[in-house]
Amino acid sequence: MKNEELQEIASQLKHPTGEKGIEMANMMHETNINMTRHSVQNLNISSGNSILELGHGNAGHAAFIFEQAQNLKYYGLEMSDLMFQEARRINRNFVSQKQAFFSIYDGNIIPFEAASFDKIFTVNTIYFWQDPQQLLLEIYRVLKPNGNFCLTFAEESFMKTLPFTQFEFELYSTEKALQLIEKTDFRVVYTESHTEKVKSKTGELVDRAFTTIVLEK
Repeated sequence: MKNEELQEIASQLKHPTGEKGIEMANMMHETNINMTRHSVQNLNISSGNSILELGHGNAGHAAFIFEQAQNLKYYGLEMSDLMFQEARRINRNFVSQKQAFFSIYDGNIIPFEAASFDKIFTVNTIYFWQDPQQLLLEIYRVLKPNGNFCLTFAEESFMKTLPFTQFEFELYSTEKALQLIEKTDFRVVYTESHTEKVKSKTGELVDRAFTTIVLEK
């Protein structure tokens, strides 16, 4: 692939737009679903919880979240207007029942009051954080005391084998992510790593190593 094509893939992964963006979002949903479910399951969601996700893509996984417990409220934040629209369309029943709420944000400031959420999670977004320490502080701020935050990402060792990650991506190993977290007041509950077979964005079947770090306020 030419550099321009690789750059286009990286750009669409970061901020999906147009028809290609919808295709990319559908592919991301399929390739990320195991990571997303893993992140959600590690939140230990219970009845009545208020849950926030950063960078939900098309949010085709929202139904899985609602299967975890009764009386949940799910809030999704996206930088991509296209993904905001797609998530609302795919989850229109949850939206109309006032169970799911989607908003646009700038990737830096979380537009909610302090201590708003019991659980927060994000999958495959850390590579694109503009100011990682600031965003972690924001996540800490809007999380309730004793609330959990799950950070799930593909390991640097795998990500650097993908040709498009040379553009717009900041790659993380578990160690690098933990060093970032050490600068905050979060307590690390545990980390869990897995390897799975996935189809890459360029079509091949590859082994992907990913990690979930479970944090508590």
